[in-house]
Amino acid sequence: MSKNKYKKEPPQDERMHSETNKKNQKNKPHFNPSHQIYVRAMKGVYQKLRRKIGWFFMLLFLITPWITYENHQAILIDIGKQQFHFFSTTLWPQDLTLLACLFILAAFALFFTTTFLGRVWCGYLCPQTVWTFIYIWFEEKLEGAANKRRKNDSLPLTRTLFIRKSIKHFFWLMIAFFTGISFVGYFVPINELFIDFFTFSCSFWVTFWVLFFTLCTYLNAGWMRSIMCLHICPYARFQSVMFDKDTFIVAYNEKRGEKRAPRQRNKSRNAGFGDCIDCNLCVQVCPTGIDIREGLQYECINCGACIDACNQTMEKMNTPKNLISYTTEHQLAKEKINIFRVKLVAYGSIALAMLGLFLYLLANVQPMRLDVIKDKNHLFQINHETLIENTYTLKILNKTQDEEKYSLSVSGIEGLKWYGQKDVTLKAGEIFTLPISLAVSGAKLKKTITKITFKLKRGSGKNKTSIETQSRFIGPIK
Repeated sequence: MSKNKYKKEPPQDERMHSETNKKNQKNKPHFNPSHQIYVRAMKGVYQKLRRKIGWFFMLLFLITPWITYENHQAILIDIGKQQFHFFSTTLWPQDLTLLACLFILAAFALFFTTTFLGRVWCGYLCPQTVWTFIYIWFEEKLEGAANKRRKNDSLPLTRTLFIRKSIKHFFWLMIAFFTGISFVGYFVPINELFIDFFTFSCSFWVTFWVLFFTLCTYLNAGWMRSIMCLHICPYARFQSVMFDKDTFIVAYNEKRGEKRAPRQRNKSRNAGFGDCIDCNLCVQVCPTGIDIREGLQYECINCGACIDACNQTMEKMNTPKNLISYTTEHQLAKEKINIFRVKLVAYGSIALAMLGLFLYLLANVQPMRLDVIKDKNHLFQINHETLIENTYTLKILNKTQDEEKYSLSVSGIEGLKWYGQKDVTLKAGEIFTLPISLAVSGAKLKKTITKITFKLKRGSGKNKTSIETQSRFIGPIK
């Protein structure tokens, strides 16, 4: 009689669990030898939401440069002329405060969102993620599902596969090209850019930047993908500083899911085992290749793909959903969630304050500018009419996108006499330098230094606006 005939066999569920683990260890890596991640396609609530948000902002990015306003490109950052055209408003370097407010607002809005909802920016809005999923969509359509792509890449390259890959890379390059030329179109008038580029009339630097951003898009979304998120993007490194136990993250309910074991559909789980059937779908759909069941990891971009995959599995197994879900550490521990915490309120308050300041400054942007420069070489002189005369240089800036007429005046001293031009016409964006002199009788001066106010008026009727700039009139010592 064999010595092992009456050897005790482990329970059936434990045997299945052991066999499945061995099988998963064999099939689990969805990395190939070159560490490429083969992302399995997944449908679900969060993936549908992510796709809609991604397509909306991608189309907005591509269409915005083509929007015109009063025969001008509505949004144009003209670096050469140092102008930022935003519909009817033109911003100049003098309006740099607006740009600073906008950057501060964006930073604190991101801090607020990260503290509250984790890395949803990465999962739903980041261009790297959006373009990567678009590229993966082409892979799915042309080369098949993730398992098929992994298998094909491990075999010698066939003619059919070569053709499919070539078509895929062609579409990748086309998407990258339109991305690059659209991005440059925010800095160069896009109508001229398209014509000049395809007629080989672009300057060297314009051509360079179109090709540079084309190459960057192609490499980042087609080849680097998660490498950008894991090793290059600085946000992935410091975002965890903003997390706390009330931050909503994608998390696995370990108490409910463990101990993992496979089971047949419509079969209740055995005692000692959890709801997780160790199907490994949550790993296969992850764009960064992590296993969310191992706990919170900085590689997680909160895209929710693993939630959709797990929920579909739970539904098939007639088990409650949200074994993996958007939740907080306090919620997992069945503790009270503190939404209005100091850090979150502080980030939100600063973001709202900067938004208010930005809107206020934007609403008060003047369509013109007047700078007055007093001649410092000659504080005053006595002219041929025996009047005390001061010399000034006026710089008038037309900040609009249309030709405008302006008129000048001065106040502050009774009887001031103006020598020079008072009415000027400026083209769009033109800076006009106007030398003038002011003179007055010494009897009218009550002090050595008197404040005066220059006034610049623009247009007439509804478009009539004016600005004032103060200066000084200097006379003899009293």
